[in-house]
Amino acid sequence: MENSKLHHVPGGSGTSTTGQTPGMHRVAAISAQTVGAQAIFMGQTHVAPGISSGPHHHGHSETGIYVVSGRPRFVYKDEEGEEERIETSPGDYVFVPPYMAHIEENPSQHEEAVVVVARSTQEAVVENLDSL
Repeated sequence: MENSKLHHVPGGSGTSTTGQTPGMHRVAAISAQTVGAQAIFMGQTHVAPGISSGPHHHGHSETGIYVVSGRPRFVYKDEEGEEERIETSPGDYVFVPPYMAHIEENPSQHEEAVVVVARSTQEAVVENLDSL
């Protein structure tokens, strides 16, 4: 793809042909596949009401998350192996370091959780795990 011009990716035109995790639906908007990106990935993740994702990490990629709607919860284990939860609201940001295993939960029974994801790789690196 040509990288010497701006690329417009209209809302709703992303692709689901990216790494997926049970309980989530990922859509790639800016990636190598969609616009020829060479160093970043941006997209959305949707988690339906009352659903938790499977445990996963994003390999060597750093991940930045912006909460658009809902109140997703991020679950991970701290250095001592204790389970921790981050409760979020619209407008919040979450940083996920490389190889950090985590689960995304949507505790709401009525509202979908939607987040915008940016990664330091041009593809959505997803490694699904059996457990945290």
